[in-house]
Amino acid sequence: MNQPTPAIVTQSAVRRLPRIALILFCAAYVLPGFLGREPWKNADVSAFGVMLEMAAGHSGWWSPQVLGVAVEETGPLPYWLGAAFIKLLPFLSPDFAVRVPFALLLALTLASTWYTVYHLARQPAAQPVQFAFGGEANPTDYARALADAGLLALMACLGLAQLSHETTPDLARLALVSVMLLMASRMAHTGHRQPIRNAAIWGTAIVAMVFSGAPWIAVILGAGLLLILRLSRRHQPEPDTQWLTNETPSQRDPVLWSTVLLVLVIAASAGFGHVPAPGLQTEWGQVEWRSWGKLLVWFTWPAWPLVLWTLWRWRHQLLRPHVALPLWAALVSVVDSALSPERDRALLLALPALAALAAFALPTLRRSVSSLIDWFTLLFFSGCALVIWVIWFAMQTGVPAKPAANVTKLAPGFVPEFSLWLFLAGAVATGAWLWLVAWRVGKHRQALWKSLVLPAAGATLCWLLLMTLWLPLLDFGRSYGPISRRIATLVPAQGCVIVDGLSQAQIAALQYHGALTLVRSGGQAGADCQSMVVAPASQATLNQRVELTHWAFKSTVSRLTDSKESLLVYQRVGN
Repeated sequence: MNQPTPAIVTQSAVRRLPRIALILFCAAYVLPGFLGREPWKNADVSAFGVMLEMAAGHSGWWSPQVLGVAVEETGPLPYWLGAAFIKLLPFLSPDFAVRVPFALLLALTLASTWYTVYHLARQPAAQPVQFAFGGEANPTDYARALADAGLLALMACLGLAQLSHETTPDLARLALVSVMLLMASRMAHTGHRQPIRNAAIWGTAIVAMVFSGAPWIAVILGAGLLLILRLSRRHQPEPDTQWLTNETPSQRDPVLWSTVLLVLVIAASAGFGHVPAPGLQTEWGQVEWRSWGKLLVWFTWPAWPLVLWTLWRWRHQLLRPHVALPLWAALVSVVDSALSPERDRALLLALPALAALAAFALPTLRRSVSSLIDWFTLLFFSGCALVIWVIWFAMQTGVPAKPAANVTKLAPGFVPEFSLWLFLAGAVATGAWLWLVAWRVGKHRQALWKSLVLPAAGATLCWLLLMTLWLPLLDFGRSYGPISRRIATLVPAQGCVIVDGLSQAQIAALQYHGALTLVRSGGQAGADCQSMVVAPASQATLNQRVELTHWAFKSTVSRLTDSKESLLVYQRVGN
């Protein structure tokens, strides 16, 4: 039985967001964070170090290693991308070259989310109420307006900004999950049209997920999406087009071919040792629900209130593809987040699906609720932008004195420098925000996406200001560059350096920022090394790997922004 749709939308409410504005929105979100900064600790610089090892030929491409030890994040595909672009773009610095493919992956995520919402909104069950005398929204215009809203909802999510601008496997998984959701929405909308293309892209995304270190996510997510598509076909008549072709309906069914590909991927990945079994390290009874709940609230804001509203207003269509597909995708990642040791990175994969669900809240949202969202967003992001500007001004001038003193206390040794280009970028972004606020509070015709313009613009503004005005400070505080360069001054310029107990991120930083040739302790390769860098945690057992009578302690080098994180430097004194 068909349930009535809760969406009541007029044609005037489905005006498209101007394409040039949408493109500028995306560019302003994607580019800051990929331009001008150093690799940050820990996951960012750690993955970058693996890519450097691959590009230099010091690591196998099928089994990524750092100084002969397997990497912490499994799945070679993301590392292939970075290493390949280091080789393809030798005229660029390696840390910038690896960001090119990952910036494209973020752009792919945004584009996939737009098209996902577009295809979901074209579903018959998702259409708005038809008026007796006409004037309801055109299906194509309605889908485009909701797609604009879905993209804005994704960019507005607070948890997306930092993790989506790192060169880590998490960004590759995010892009691939969004592509899988897009292909499922295409198969739900276009039916038997282009079945080979849909199934081929679907299969490619699943294989890529396996080689990005998330085989069980690919299998569980893919199986659930295909099951929803199969069940939804029972409510849709098969198109009578067999007389136009010699193919049977099963031959033209992309869901069938996608299911076959999924089974083949499971078998092949198991054969290569990538068994699609959950790698969860936490049981339900061990979950810290309070901290996980806090993460869920701020990380997915402002999407989650809209998602709850969508599930309530569309509760009679929960099993229809436009709700069921993104809901399943979101549930898989949310549950994975609760049980994963890296909750925020697991939750990142839920954001495209949550954004799609949030978009379907807008056709049912009351104007008073929309106004409340606007005013809260206006006050919150304007306040955040003001704080960023005040602290930047204090860093440059010493006024106000208290913020300047706090910066000095938190980042001892940091010397602020004025950059005209960074200042102009921040000033232009702030001016655009003020214009947008004036436009939004003005009397304009209502459009579905208007309620998400300020949240997306506010998140973009604050991210851009952080990546321009605060970029030198953040590089100083979140990069291993300063400590690596200080250690480089304490060891001989030529020759090798033994490392003991260092993390993958610290090793990568010493190799890149310090330009040091490193070897691990306990082997013959370090017999000629005149210096050694040791992590304090491994000092107690250091004599089991190194003959300490040949070494003298030289210095303790601490990160200037974190005195608890330090490295010990030793000098060889005898043979």
